[in-house]
Amino acid sequence: MRDVADLSASLIQRSILTYSSSSSSSSSSIFDNFPLIAALIAFALAQSGKLLTTWYKERRWDAKQLISSGGMPSSHSATVTALATAIGFHDGFGGSLFATAIILAFVVMYDAFGVRLQAGRQAEVLNQIVYELPAEHPLADTRPLRELLGHTPTQVIAGGLLGVLTASIAYLIKRACSQA
Repeated sequence: MRDVADLSASLIQRSILTYSSSSSSSSSSIFDNFPLIAALIAFALAQSGKLLTTWYKERRWDAKQLISSGGMPSSHSATVTALATAIGFHDGFGGSLFATAIILAFVVMYDAFGVRLQAGRQAEVLNQIVYELPAEHPLADTRPLRELLGHTPTQVIAGGLLGVLTASIAYLIKRACSQA
């Protein structure tokens, strides 16, 4: 009985040591997390792209575009497709982690141009109704709802392509640096 207790204690001790050494190395390597970095870069590029597309269309700089939702390209789509693509490059396109990431990407992209786009259109209609209310109506002073919530299919596709391109270029750079 003592041997079983010693063996159990030894296994637990080994497990704790393995866990603590792996968790300490993984906590210091967040900057080496290729899928995370690729997704964050794609997000930053997409948000910056919104600033540029606003300038192109309206000939004015609008810094709020850096933190806004909606617009061209979809940062939601860019982020999740970059994440899925980078996971594919990092862990393989045939694994369950890639399958999970790509399904997540499809759900987010569908939501961006489906549900959220319709919610934005409903906000437009509701804002128009409130605008047309007489001044004495209790809802006449209601703050307008945000109308730019979702994306058009073109914005979602552009974001998705940006995400795949970003992760692909990041992978090529990572590979070139590791070979040097």
